[in-house]
Amino acid sequence: MNDIAAPGAYGVITEPATLTIQRHLPGPIERIWAYITDGELRRQWLAAGAMETKVGAPFTLTWRNDELSDPPGHRPEGFDAEHSLDGTITECDPPRRLSITWGSTGGVTFDLAPAGSRVLLTVTHHRVADPALLLKVSAGWHAHLDVLAARTAGEQPAPFWDSWLRLREDYTRRMQG
Repeated sequence: MNDIAAPGAYGVITEPATLTIQRHLPGPIERIWAYITDGELRRQWLAAGAMETKVGAPFTLTWRNDELSDPPGHRPEGFDAEHSLDGTITECDPPRRLSITWGSTGGVTFDLAPAGSRVLLTVTHHRVADPALLLKVSAGWHAHLDVLAARTAGEQPAPFWDSWLRLREDYTRRMQG
């Protein structure tokens, strides 16, 4: 049986312009919740920024992808060393669900469920209408979740940008085929 939440598992388009990607991570669920909501832990795999976990709370996420792995790999043309995004929490049910706004898309939902000694994390990025952006988002979530899986397992992540570039090619083939 193919484990859709195994390390390296690809995301799938689950409805028009919506990406769903899953990972099984070492528990407990509160630990993974902290990696999503605590700015210091989140910066180790995604983006920095304080977040008050209540509906309506604003936040700013700041990406510094060059800091996610050592070495970081070669940053692709068109990406800055730092990028920020403002958002708002739209749903919060600790430690099971967090939904946030995300730029011009329909937002992102993080669902966590106990799975034995592990946690099933499901990330759903809703309504990414621009196909080029959906491609970047798909490779981005996959690469970031690979970093999260490595960090929570006590391992060093692969060079982030090299992974992202490879994944962008993989997702291009998958979405066209």
